[in-house]
Amino acid sequence: MAALMSLLLLVVGCNDSSNQENKGDSSEKEQVSAETTEKDEQRIIAGTVVIAEIMDKLELDAIAVPETEKKLAKRFDGLPTIGNAMEPDMEIVKSLNPTDVLSVSTLEYDLQDKFKQLNIPVNFLNFQSVDAMLSEIQKLGERYKREAQAEELVKELQKNIEAVQNVAGNKEGPHVLILLGIPGSYLVATENSYAGDLVKRAGGINVMEGQDAEYLASNTEYLHNSNPDIILRLSHGMPDEVVKMFDEEFKTNDIWKHFKAVKNGKVYDLEEELFGTTASLQVPQALGQLMEIFYRE
Repeated sequence: MAALMSLLLLVVGCNDSSNQENKGDSSEKEQVSAETTEKDEQRIIAGTVVIAEIMDKLELDAIAVPETEKKLAKRFDGLPTIGNAMEPDMEIVKSLNPTDVLSVSTLEYDLQDKFKQLNIPVNFLNFQSVDAMLSEIQKLGERYKREAQAEELVKELQKNIEAVQNVAGNKEGPHVLILLGIPGSYLVATENSYAGDLVKRAGGINVMEGQDAEYLASNTEYLHNSNPDIILRLSHGMPDEVVKMFDEEFKTNDIWKHFKAVKNGKVYDLEEELFGTTASLQVPQALGQLMEIFYRE
């Protein structure tokens, strides 16, 4: 009986050990499987160039990117394109079966119905100011388990931005008029626009303070009374064409020659790559350029 009991305990012990090993193997396999599934499920389309650049910093892959002449990160080499960010080819987008399309809130009005009709998941990110962009980066980090990368990126941007603001805080800022040109017309950018946010951070005083909208229709007589020290001209869409339009407007519309900024040669055309309609990772470079313009001797 003693021998039989010993044999029985030995067999039970072996079975328990085997079961534990099997459970461990099963648990490990489930974890690997979950990680693989999670990776496979992240079929993200970068809807704009700025979003593609942020995804690269967060070490996030994409299945497609917008058409652009700008060189994107190597991780996006060979990917299909979805056409222009403002008018993506919805057939291509649908065929790629994305789990998420990331675009920007400034395009939401024009694009949301198209995505809804085709039942394509989309998120419109708010990049209408520097702080809004930083907040969206942190949210993306949380959503896609890239918290560390997001925190590092945000801290680096904040450090550079604060350095500029500290310098600007000790200087007397100029009064600034910001004109946003699009082919055929132009608008006036308020402090609520991205360009207005940059001007404020660089110490400039927007002559259109106290407005709710981001952009306003132009009234040259009213703008002349605001008497700006500096005029900034932004080009959007077709930069070369818009610059020619601005030059023609300033040449043929007699009122511009009476602006103090024009008389003193303080009219500047800014590059679209640094000064778009939405925030980008080039915030420090844009602020640096404004500092040179505002405080040059």
